[in-house]
Amino acid sequence: MNLHRAERLRATWRALGYLLGGLLAAALALLVLPALLVPPVARAWAGRQRRRADGLLGAPASGPVRVGTARLLGWLGAWLLTGLAFGLVAVVCAGNTLTTAVTVPLWWALPAGTRAGGFAAGAPLTGWGPALTLGTAQLLAFAALTHWLLPRLARLHARTCVALLSPSASTELAQRVETLTETRAGALTAHGAELRRIERDLHDGTQARLVAIAMRLGVARELLDEDPRTVATLLAQAHRTTEEAMVELRAVIRTIYPPILADRGLAGALSALGADAALDTTLDVGSLGTLPAAVEAVAYFTVAEALTNAAKHSGATRTAVRVARTGDRLSIEVTDDGAGGADETRGTGLAGIRQRVLALDGTLDLRSPVGGPTTITVGVPCGS
Repeated sequence: MNLHRAERLRATWRALGYLLGGLLAAALALLVLPALLVPPVARAWAGRQRRRADGLLGAPASGPVRVGTARLLGWLGAWLLTGLAFGLVAVVCAGNTLTTAVTVPLWWALPAGTRAGGFAAGAPLTGWGPALTLGTAQLLAFAALTHWLLPRLARLHARTCVALLSPSASTELAQRVETLTETRAGALTAHGAELRRIERDLHDGTQARLVAIAMRLGVARELLDEDPRTVATLLAQAHRTTEEAMVELRAVIRTIYPPILADRGLAGALSALGADAALDTTLDVGSLGTLPAAVEAVAYFTVAEALTNAAKHSGATRTAVRVARTGDRLSIEVTDDGAGGADETRGTGLAGIRQRVLALDGTLDLRSPVGGPTTITVGVPCGS
């Protein structure tokens, strides 16, 4: 219960900060209103306010605002009106609570002409009794109103902001088609590059060793009756080269579909990753059922790359991996307690994860504030 009350109190403070910030932002917007009527400026301003709303609602930070100009200007008008109105309500509620909390204990110190009606709803206060009873009643009333009303107003304002800045169904469909086109093109490009890499690895490594084996065996066959000692040496070399070719071939196969997935399934493969990780890793794998091989591979490589990045770059001491299936969607979450500040534009690891995930029409969300923690959340459809 105490934790619940503390959380509600924090929610009230967050709502008060959000509404007061919205009031100040709306007042500033009125001062620079002509500039905000320029679509690029309005879009940038809307993006900032959308991120504030997302933060209050606990939603992932949104990307750029992609609604039409008419919808954007409609949002601006609604945001100004609600920001000013709700902000003023917050000032009245919180201001009266604070004023009453200060003046009731100091009633005796107020000038004689201001003691009546200043803080007890206009009732004449002639002594300590009325001052304490009426003032305390007023304090409790405004505190209760603040605690009950402000979080609701803040959420209403934030949801209105998100709703008006979210694209319409047709726009979302068009954006979805555009995203799918881009991801499919990226997947085809990545697939082509992967095929070329596999071909190069097989040609330069395994094939070269097989040719060497064939040559040694051919020479050994020619010398079988004449020089048994040389034949024995050639056979030993061919045997060693065969083992090396097998190692290289397994390495190539592992980059396509890790054999451990076929042997132990996704849960077992992830357990092996956690056991071999350089950091202390906690693994939580729910009931996954039967998953397509492509989904298992994406989940495996996502966790492997995230654990490698955490060990190399984050300065973390612990990581946590959570994999769960809800209906026809698989979610993967990897968190580390490192320094944060991860940026997928500075390396190929996170970009590679995103490319694999998008190729399956999945989503990737990276949260890595400076100071940590870093959380990578991946969602992949896994229905038949």
